[in-house]
Amino acid sequence: MSGRFAGRRAIVTGASRGIGAAIAQRLAAEGAAVAIVARTVDDAGSGATGSLRRVAALIEGGGGTAASIGASLEDPESRGRIVPAAEAALDGPIDILVNNAAAAMFQPLRDYPAKRAHLTFEVNVHAPLTLSQQVIPGMREQGEGWIVNIGSGTSRLRPVELPRDGTTDLDAPIHGTALYGMSKAAQDRMTAGLAAELAGTGIRVNSVRPRSAVATAGALSIASDMVGSQWFVPESLEEMTEAVVFVCDCAPTYTGRIEASLDILEREGITALGLDGTSLST
Repeated sequence: MSGRFAGRRAIVTGASRGIGAAIAQRLAAEGAAVAIVARTVDDAGSGATGSLRRVAALIEGGGGTAASIGASLEDPESRGRIVPAAEAALDGPIDILVNNAAAAMFQPLRDYPAKRAHLTFEVNVHAPLTLSQQVIPGMREQGEGWIVNIGSGTSRLRPVELPRDGTTDLDAPIHGTALYGMSKAAQDRMTAGLAAELAGTGIRVNSVRPRSAVATAGALSIASDMVGSQWFVPESLEEMTEAVVFVCDCAPTYTGRIEASLDILEREGITALGLDGTSLST
């Protein structure tokens, strides 16, 4: 392993499972000290599918450093404690922030509950903005930093075309994704805005989204009936992680990008490695 993140401190939200857990493991395997953030600290008897305790054990078992921070990103007071706690646990300012946590509840807009809509924007927009605002001062003082937002293809606007057979039932896979897509579109705009405002400071702000979807247990359970369709062709967890890791170590001029993971790997000629930083072929 290159140890390219040695000496850097990172925060990864939504790190109890899936993409967040994978990113945290990979950053730690390459030398970063990582603060992992999620609501589920310990899944013993809770029925949860992942926990910070499990991820921390994986990181520490591989010789890495992990600090677990339990927090609810929809709660302003709770999320406001994340960065100070991470800086204290990792003994210094944050170099890398990965805003991965997301609230995704799918149903049509016509009867979408206001409480769910509010929670979605709290987690997907306000929390990443708050955490970014809190890490920026330390990054500015150091003259560099990396903020990476995990985006979604649902943020991209597609024209609505009614079926030619006269029915009004649109393509089933897009049903219920509008509110989630709205929040992710706002996150993309935040990425572009922060990148422009921080140009020349050494702080890079980018967004990485799956080209379609990442083959995590959660994604496959939500969209099991879409697997194999043109809309849902999942990429591997290692591929998504590799693209994010590249953006966590990008040059100062690489900022304000909102890109798909596989597009990054193909353009840069990067081969995905395992979560421990070693070749997948070995």
